[in-house]
Amino acid sequence: MTVIEEMQKFAADMTEFRHDLHAHPELGYHEERTADRVARRLAGYGVDVHRGLATTGVVGTLRRGNSTRSLGLRAELDALPMAELNRFSHRSRHEGRMHACGHDGHTTMLLGAARYLADQGDFDGVVNFIFQPAEEGGAGANAMIKEGLFEQFPCDRVFGMHNAPGLATGKFSIRSGPMMAGCAFFDVTVGGVGGHGAMPETAVDPIVAASHIVSALQTIVSRNLRPFEPAVVTVTQIHAGDAYNVIPAQAVLRGTVRCFAPQIMSAIGKRIEQLAANVASGLGATAKTDYRVVYPPLVNHTDETRYIADVAAELVGEENVLRDGRQTMASEDFSFMLNARPGAFINIGNGDGDGGCAVHNPNYDFNDAILPLGAALWVRLVEKRLAHGDEAGVASDHVAMARDGGAP
Repeated sequence: MTVIEEMQKFAADMTEFRHDLHAHPELGYHEERTADRVARRLAGYGVDVHRGLATTGVVGTLRRGNSTRSLGLRAELDALPMAELNRFSHRSRHEGRMHACGHDGHTTMLLGAARYLADQGDFDGVVNFIFQPAEEGGAGANAMIKEGLFEQFPCDRVFGMHNAPGLATGKFSIRSGPMMAGCAFFDVTVGGVGGHGAMPETAVDPIVAASHIVSALQTIVSRNLRPFEPAVVTVTQIHAGDAYNVIPAQAVLRGTVRCFAPQIMSAIGKRIEQLAANVASGLGATAKTDYRVVYPPLVNHTDETRYIADVAAELVGEENVLRDGRQTMASEDFSFMLNARPGAFINIGNGDGDGGCAVHNPNYDFNDAILPLGAALWVRLVEKRLAHGDEAGVASDHVAMARDGGAP
């Protein structure tokens, strides 16, 4: 019986658990109920449980044999601060909170793998099941690392997985190198002189200045970057004024930047500050910019990308693994873990049926049919990477490199 077939035995239980998480979404660093449920499950499987890292983080550790080789597998706990429009029975019971990115499914798949590996896993080494808080803008991965994640739970390699709506069920997608963009946020505070809306000549209108700044920022990508350096600069908020007939003294712009290289991220930040200040000055106003990088680009390591893609191909066939998957301007804080340890991040197809709309959509839902497949990928990754014999993992890397014409 294959691992996928074995995982199908848990499918109903995984679905029930996933639906419970979906119905009780919690925001970053407040995932108390979710963390409790995860910890209880891990303990019930016989996995050593450690809590409190980055407030609500949970790490389960499973050891087999005598090898010190180790893997880290990561899933996210948090939901998004948005209202759900679905009407199925497991919809969110908390207004203004929703599992709109599939973290409920990611957590369930990793728990399914922990259950199987604890019961009948055939490997030699240490697996750390990392359940991370606050991926959605809270940089929970970085918080766990700063609090000693990899010192307390050594990981030779780390791997993460995310569902991909629009990618057919039964398929995986990955690419070596930059796969997801880095993310920065910016606030531009435009200062003017308030006045009566009927007498604009007595004021310095920050709304007009802010409007010109919005237009000017669109020239950064088209005129300041090389065409081969993809980037996005998007203004998402404008806040100013409280009355119909009053010119306010201040306007605030907020937005985001996405790109694939740290040096480009830095250059864009400097250009936003220059443009905002100079455009405002030309209109008699002032502009102060607060620019902060939130997540670095997610960059997959070559050997680990090949390795997890090979494991996926064993499960679903080579034709169902996209090894040169598309890049995306979305961001992911697993990038912090990949900056700290070798590893890779892979997408699993969520399908395009009911609920298969894009993530961060009020009608989104995770596809329960892929729960056994995602769990099976984790199981086979552990059993192959931590196969019996100290040189098993290294030998597999050499075989893969030789097959692809590379050098160890």
